[in-house]
Amino acid sequence: MGLFDKLFQSKKIEICAPAKGELVPISNVSDPAFSEEMVGKGVALKPSEGRFYAPCDGTLAVLFPTGHAYCLKSSEGAEVLIHIGIDTVKLEGKCFTIHAKQGDEVKKGDLIVEVDLNGVKEAGYDTITPIIISNPDDFSNLEKKEGNVSAGEAAILLSK
Repeated sequence: MGLFDKLFQSKKIEICAPAKGELVPISNVSDPAFSEEMVGKGVALKPSEGRFYAPCDGTLAVLFPTGHAYCLKSSEGAEVLIHIGIDTVKLEGKCFTIHAKQGDEVKKGDLIVEVDLNGVKEAGYDTITPIIISNPDDFSNLEKKEGNVSAGEAAILLSK
């Protein structure tokens, strides 16, 4: 195996923060489906801005009509769930403006959903946003970041 092959093989796949905010451990999420990693492995984002973007290149496999959650199938095979807030499906789309459609091919940084974060909070919901890899067993390693991030900065690094 040549040097190029080794470099290519060790390339990490970046799943980026979908919005500006603070990355915290997934255990900080109040919903046990996320905090106990029943849905998959990942991190949580405490968003400070309400513009949510594609965290990677891929296909927008699922976009809930309420705008509260979306799933991408990355071009590298990662299945990424972005769930904006906890129990926000109960808002029935209030506070969410959708800018994409299910089935779209998206590039990292494409705007998917805008959220009125203050409206969500005033309605009594937590805006903490799980960023979940729902097929973690397809990867040899999953590295989670923490701390303040801008949209588009690495949140999770995957290795094949």
